Amino acid sequence: MGLQLVDTHHLVASRLREAGQVYTKGRRELVELLLHAGRPATVPEMMELHPRLTQSSLYRNMADLENLGIVRRVAGVDDQTRYEFTVEIIGQHHHTICTVCGGVADFFIPATAEYNLETALDEALSTTGFQTKSHRLDVFGTCPDCS
Repeated sequence: MGLQLVDTHHLVASRLREAGQVYTKGRRELVELLLHAGRPATVPEMMELHPRLTQSSLYRNMADLENLGIVRRVAGVDDQTRYEFTVEIIGQHHHTICTVCGGVADFFIPATAEYNLETALDEALSTTGFQTKSHRLDVFGTCPDCS
């Protein structure tokens, strides 16, 4: 995650301003929570990190941020909805998903490997007529805590 806190706040504030939305204190706190989590986080996890936040406010603000393309939902192997910044905010990254505890973590690959992956996907799909816009890579296995 190459972005600093100030850069992320600037990107989010800019996106909200373009949509005629206000970058409220609550939204600012959510951005900081997601940054400090360093991985996709559930609403209960965010509430645990910042107990003053109310669940209804969290869900409402996450829905607003999702609708504006600032965050997106990430599915794991459990029923928990996790939120993370979109690729436009955090950069291209992928996920490890633990099949034991359901934990989801981000990982980044070097730019050359990312390029090779995109090239391989384009080549594999070249005969289908499918036009790719982006990709996600989820790797399933067992996290260090569950090993």
